[in-house]
Amino acid sequence: MSSLQLSLAVIGALTLGAVVIYNYWTSRKNAPRQAEAPMESVGTADTAPEDFEPREPVLTDDFSSLPQPERKPLLDALIDVIATIEMDHPVSGDAALAAVPVTRRVGTKPFHVEGCSDLSGEWEALVAGRRYSAFQAGVQLANRVGALNNIEFSEFVVKAQAFADAVGGTPSFSDMLEEVARARELDQFASAHDAQLSFALCASASAWSPGYIQQHAARLGFVAGVIPGRMVLPSAVAGLPPILSLVFDTQAALADDPALSAIREFSLSLDVPQIAREDQAFERLREVARLLAEHMDGVVTDGNGQILGEEVLNQIANDLQQLYDALDARELSAGSPQARRLFS
Repeated sequence: MSSLQLSLAVIGALTLGAVVIYNYWTSRKNAPRQAEAPMESVGTADTAPEDFEPREPVLTDDFSSLPQPERKPLLDALIDVIATIEMDHPVSGDAALAAVPVTRRVGTKPFHVEGCSDLSGEWEALVAGRRYSAFQAGVQLANRVGALNNIEFSEFVVKAQAFADAVGGTPSFSDMLEEVARARELDQFASAHDAQLSFALCASASAWSPGYIQQHAARLGFVAGVIPGRMVLPSAVAGLPPILSLVFDTQAALADDPALSAIREFSLSLDVPQIAREDQAFERLREVARLLAEHMDGVVTDGNGQILGEEVLNQIANDLQQLYDALDARELSAGSPQARRLFS
């Protein structure tokens, strides 16, 4: 082999090696970032995100020490049409439960029946083994689907009458036109004072694997939800809605090998009327987004891809205070049982 051929062979080998190294470097650079292996030295259990059991926060042994929501009668004249049902004699809770319609909805609105306890005289959800001296049936005036209409009111009357007949009671119904008008007014108020905020967190450079997202979110208190690709920041009170939600591509979470899934964006959301004002949900959303963006090399944007600066975030915070004030004035404070039902 001549010196020229030898030189060309060496140059070719070096070029091929350089290409292989470059391709390897590029693939490593563009590969989705992976979750770190759990540290054995950590005192508490640190389960790898891929091993998380999907679940929404529920009352288990882990949550038994959490405060419980105050239990109150469900029906409220503020957001419900209520028909009272008078009785000639007390009726057992077992008989009342057997008479309740199987379908607990009237059109798109929830339908409920409560009893007046023969012992305490207080309204309560029906319980077997107790006795009730009167009943009230109710249907919600409005929810996020819309206002109660004439057809739904008529269906409510039919269901409430059927229950009253089954327990031997006499119902009293309010005027349909007045209730439907009240439903429309409440729906207009709710539509003007609803707020569901969502931030997008976008990768600045390398994409993320599902495990990488889960690990960083878990460090900030998020737990896996029922739906793959969803995590939630649970309330401090067991049984209440989660304060924040984090959602990424469901298909990526369900992939045969999630570690190979490349995710460049996920969302953080807050359902404002569902969370009490004192929980400072927006402040927590803002801080969580900042920390995740900082630790994961990402940027926080709105739904149109525009980066959310401090000025915009401050304006949102001010607007939310006005929203909270309006809900308080209407006796539908954010996070209250009535608000959670109305804005659902």
